[in-house]
Parts: sequence; structure tokens; C-alpha cells
Amino acid sequence: MQTVIPQLRMTDADRSLAFYAALGFAVDWEHRFDAGMPLFAQLTRDGQTVFLSAHPGDCAIGGAVYFKVSDVDACARDFAAAGVPVLQPPWDTDWGTREMLLVDPDHNRLRFAQHPD
Repeated sequence: MQTVIPQLRMTDADRSLAFYAALGFAVDWEHRFDAGMPLFAQLTRDGQTVFLSAHPGDCAIGGAVYFKVSDVDACARDFAAAGVPVLQPPWDTDWGTREMLLVDPDHNRLRFAQHPD
């Protein structure tokens, strides 16, 4: 069970939701205080949830999230097939993980990592 939900800033909801959909995230729910107000959304992929907020006061652009996955190479193939640019393709780290790095449209860094455990 996930006990912490990272929150990332988005500046263009349509662009951000399309990017995360290409990564395999589904929108669980969306909220706006009123028509024309900024969007707040919850998205989930393989049991991992994130919040995306267009509210300027919620968080800053350029955040980072670390996702543990069972097969980082499969993720890389899926993301490439969906047309998502991978900033750093999967590599083996000195500390025993295999990781890759993406950057979303708002310069939030998304690291996907496979651990030996």
C-alpha cells in the first residue's frame, strides 16, 4: 500500500495528462473548484499514484519522483513505443539498481528504477 503520494506541478493540464497517459497512467479523478479554475488530478500506474496540480501555490515546477518498477527495460520499451522521449535510457548504477530518467513537459524528473530485491 502506497503511503505517500508525490505531488507535481503542471502548467498545461491537457499536455500533462496526455504525457502521463502515454506512460500508462490512468486518471483516477479530477477536481476544479469552478469552471475555468486550475485542475488538480490523481493518476495511477501499476499501483503507483501521483497528484498533478495546476495550482501555482501547491508546488514548484521541476520536482522529482522515484518509481520502483519490476522491469525498467520493459518500461523503456513501452515508453518508446508510445513516443515518450527517454532522457537517460536504462543503465546499471554503482549501487546495484537499473534506472532510467524521463522529464515531463514541466521539467519534473521521473526516475524509474529496478531493484535487485
